Amino acid sequence: MNIIKYPPKILLAFGETISGNDEIMMWLFKNGYPELAAFSRSIRGSQEAFAFLLKHHPRLAALDGAIDEDIKALAWLKKYDFQFELIFAGACQGKPEARDWLMKKKLEIFIRLADKIRYYRENQYHDYHKKQF
Repeated sequence: MNIIKYPPKILLAFGETISGNDEIMMWLFKNGYPELAAFSRSIRGSQEAFAFLLKHHPRLAALDGAIDEDIKALAWLKKYDFQFELIFAGACQGKPEARDWLMKKKLEIFIRLADKIRYYRENQYHDYHKKQF
């Protein structure tokens, strides 16, 4: 599913999982949104979650890789014309033009999500052996 099509309350819940709310993550998993639970875990470094996404939701796996500026993930998103994911990945990296685009489209919730993801990623130790798309 295209991440932009999730209901706002589900996106807000997803944002809380980035902040480490495991109770909400389990709620997403058990209530029809296992891909968002896996996406959150993948963002937080789970190889198992990334493998699940790669097999069942490659678009989210590519988005996770693109957030990390993985060249193959970025190329895959471009190849299949997933422009929103490219913009969202840019916003997660703090790129002003991506944030401006989201603001102009009145997609402030994605700015909030991007800020949470960026904050999490900037405040974690990352192994250079991290998963590759």
